Amino acid sequence: MLIRFAVSAVIFLATFSVSGQAQDGILQTRLNQLFDEASFFSAKEGNPPHFKAYADGKGGEPFLLGFAFYTTDLEPLERGYDGPIQVLVGMDMSGVITRIIVVDHNEPYGNFSVDLPEYAVQFLEKSIRERFRVGDDIDAVSTATLTVTSATRAIRNGARRMARQFLDPEDVR
Repeated sequence: MLIRFAVSAVIFLATFSVSGQAQDGILQTRLNQLFDEASFFSAKEGNPPHFKAYADGKGGEPFLLGFAFYTTDLEPLERGYDGPIQVLVGMDMSGVITRIIVVDHNEPYGNFSVDLPEYAVQFLEKSIRERFRVGDDIDAVSTATLTVTSATRAIRNGARRMARQFLDPEDVR
């Protein structure tokens, strides 16, 4: 019995370790998608929780490119039709969205609204000073309006919160 328990524990720990490494690899890939020119990223840290994206500067001295964050960390009460919509957002040092990646949701209409590449493309190079209004500068999708509105609001509010915390208002475009 003890040997069986020990073998089960080793298998569980090995599976957990591989699963954790796989998750780390997925996160690294996503962060790289947000910032093409990044050399490395910090671990998730701070309040609000975020990652920092760095690039190698002249002489190998790293400089800060921007921040990445999960909307569910910054706007945990924002809900779509069927729960939270987790979006990973990249924002540069001038308050411009570099890219977004919809990571997770339970939306019944997500596959033809927030999951579509066309949704994410709308946020490329979008300043946090813009409106982020569904039906105005963000395209609405009939029957998925609640999903799109919720995800958009979480992106906007999260990015503006990050900017207030970490960016100089004079630098925000």
